[in-house]
Parts: sequence; C-alpha cells; structure tokens
Amino acid sequence: MKCLVVDDSATMRRIVVNALKSIGYDNVVEAGDGSDALQKCDGSIELIITDWNMPVMGGLDFVKALRANPAHAKTPILMVTTRSVKEDILQAVEAGVSSYILKPFTPQVLKEKIDQILSLAA
Repeated sequence: MKCLVVDDSATMRRIVVNALKSIGYDNVVEAGDGSDALQKCDGSIELIITDWNMPVMGGLDFVKALRANPAHAKTPILMVTTRSVKEDILQAVEAGVSSYILKPFTPQVLKEKIDQILSLAA
C-alpha cells in the first residue's frame, strides 16, 4: 500500500514514516505542505496521513481540495495533529478526514486507526 505523509516538520514526517515502517507500511511518499501533497496525489496513493498546521496550504485546506476531486473522494485520510478541541475535530471530519489522531502517538495507535479507516473504506 502506498502512503502519503504530509507535514511541514521533517522530524515529524520521519517519526510517522518510521512508525509506518514498524507496522509494515514501507511504500511512503512525503510532502512538506498541502500544496506539495496535491502534486503527489496520483492514482497510486491509497492512504494519506496529514498534519493540520502547515504553511502554504494547511491540512484542512488540503483535505478539502482533495475531496473536491472525484478521484480522491474516498481515499482514506488520517489527520495527525496537536489540535484537540472538539470543534477542530468536528471541522476536520466535516472537511473529509476519515479519522483523527492526537500527537504524540504510538505506532500501535497509528496501526489501530489505519486498520479502522481501511476497513471502513473497504
């Protein structure tokens, strides 16, 4: 499965990529913001993990732009962020995220969320 990890922090991208590899996902593409991520969203991306707070194009705008494209209307999207206010989570779900994880997280929590959204997408 090909995953796209979107975060402006190279350190955070590395943490997510390493967590993905530890649970068996080793085909990973990285992007530093939503605009860069949109360029990398070809038909081969099967799972997207994105941050919320990023320059140029943030995670919420990225999700909305992605969902506006019929080719990505059903692509599973996991938002990984520090934003924990209920209204933020609701806003992310309304924009089209499949699920939401708060930083910091463990590889096990990441695996559980991925398994959950992939089973719902199937």
